[in-house]
Amino acid sequence: MGLFTKDIKTFDDLFVHQLQDIYYAEKQILKALPKMIEKAGDPQLRSGFEMHRKETETHVTRLEQVFRMHGAEPKGVDCPAIDGIIKEANEIIGDVADKEVLDAALINAAQAVEHYEIVRYGTLVAWAKQLGRNDCASVLEQTLREEHAADDKLNKLALGKVNRKAA
Repeated sequence: MGLFTKDIKTFDDLFVHQLQDIYYAEKQILKALPKMIEKAGDPQLRSGFEMHRKETETHVTRLEQVFRMHGAEPKGVDCPAIDGIIKEANEIIGDVADKEVLDAALINAAQAVEHYEIVRYGTLVAWAKQLGRNDCASVLEQTLREEHAADDKLNKLALGKVNRKAA
């Protein structure tokens, strides 16, 4: 199902489609994180990626909960946006030999992912509320807060030392 296909007829259909989109994205992120953990040279960055892998597992579980609460089957739909972000990250990571520059590139890639997730979860929270599904919105808001916190941590790490070392 594409974003604007005949399968999306109602606002509820659109909400479920976006749940499927972020569900797929979270699963792709889980697949990408081990490589990022392995490549990270900075101990704080590696630790942050490891912690975010565990959070991402929780995000998948929460999405499955929201699907069930909403009476929909937990499944993903292809998300070319996250596929592109991950592909670009892998290309950049493969091109960087200097470990300190690589850490800066990893943070940049991770923040691109975080920003995508923040947009999707923010929209899903608003849509859930509009649909009268404050129960779903509450669960999604937990993840949205964690995505904002992860982005803040990455930003502080980049500005605090990683970018300086890379320069």
